[in-house]
Amino acid sequence: MNLKASFHTLGCRLNQAETALISNRFRAQGYDVVEGGAASDVCVINSCTVTEGADSKCRQLVRQVLRRNPNTFVAVVGCYAQIGAEALKQIAGIDLIVGTQDKLRVLDFIDEPLKLPQPRVVRSRMSKEPFTIAPTALDAAGAPTTRANLKIQDGCDFMCGFCVIPFARGRARSRAFWDIQREAVQLLEAGHQELVLTGVNIGTYAFEDKTFFDVVKMLLTLPALKRLRLSSIEPTTIPLELIDLMADSEVLCPHLHIPAQSGDDSVLAAMKRLYSRREFESFITHAHRRVPHALIATDIMVGFPAETETAFEASCDLLINSPLAYAHVFTYSEREGTAATKLASKISSQKKKARSARLHELSERKKQQFYEQFLGKTLRVLTEEQEADGRWAGHSDNYVKVAFEGEGCTHNQFVHARLTQVQPELAVGEILSP
Repeated sequence: MNLKASFHTLGCRLNQAETALISNRFRAQGYDVVEGGAASDVCVINSCTVTEGADSKCRQLVRQVLRRNPNTFVAVVGCYAQIGAEALKQIAGIDLIVGTQDKLRVLDFIDEPLKLPQPRVVRSRMSKEPFTIAPTALDAAGAPTTRANLKIQDGCDFMCGFCVIPFARGRARSRAFWDIQREAVQLLEAGHQELVLTGVNIGTYAFEDKTFFDVVKMLLTLPALKRLRLSSIEPTTIPLELIDLMADSEVLCPHLHIPAQSGDDSVLAAMKRLYSRREFESFITHAHRRVPHALIATDIMVGFPAETETAFEASCDLLINSPLAYAHVFTYSEREGTAATKLASKISSQKKKARSARLHELSERKKQQFYEQFLGKTLRVLTEEQEADGRWAGHSDNYVKVAFEGEGCTHNQFVHARLTQVQPELAVGEILSP
């Protein structure tokens, strides 16, 4: 009987991409990959440390895994393992802690999945050099074959005042151009129809003479690729040519997630962001005019030190009175080593909670309005999952989530659906053609 491995991913889409690569390696070495929460010989937790809440969630997850399966070999890898190893070592039952540089090789550090009296800690110095990712024979086998995350870059040089990621993931480095193409072809041959470009700061991609825009253009030449989607991308790194390409391409998805973080210039300066509100608004307005049906989303942080009521209202105004479709709302969390820890005028937890609630409400309203403009219109949807009520659900090219009755539908199938109703976080459609 084969050994079993389970995986949990916390945090960003890049972590999802890396967990897929790690799990593929376990499969290639003969492990049966089971759902997270199921009994397994090895459980790998790919951690996040962007906030204190993320750290806490990782610790809670470790304890939950051990309560259900006390004999499971537990490996915590990634960002929290990189900068929070000492805290993780205090949790009884963790067997292996692997930092950012070596996380994709976690299996190399498991001779036999037997419980250890003390956790082994592997934290190498993070390289600044370009990288490749070792291929496996099963890059997509056994995994859902709708979209696949394709890692092109890691690390960041921007050093924003609130962000611990440069310490957790290191400085910016890019994947070899030819290695991106190699994995993209492999994923498409395995049945994926949509690729999502992922990284910490993907717009800064630079390998030899190749830029981020070169990566996009190269992938668009692959005949089997039906959709290319971008993950979060910094506003100062987006070439205007990308928007023109998005307007004209049937493959590059009309969907942008561009972090604003604040709508107030004084807060943006304190955060050490590299743009003003006017510059951010100018860019998203241009993108909206050029690609009117594009979904443009953002990140907004509340409770940053010295965020006055006026500054908070500026963030609300940015969300309300711009082409933004919605915002991921984050509450500021002080992270050791970041510049923001030295700032005065801390915001109380009560104010943070109230501001977060208001922005969430505004965001839900904006998303509802964005969805409603497509009522009666037809969108192309890729089937991703069948819900408990029997309906199929998937996302449109511009990332509208659509559910529909789909007798005869199959997983990973493109359909055209006319939207008939909008519910919270979901549009309902009817299939016009299979």
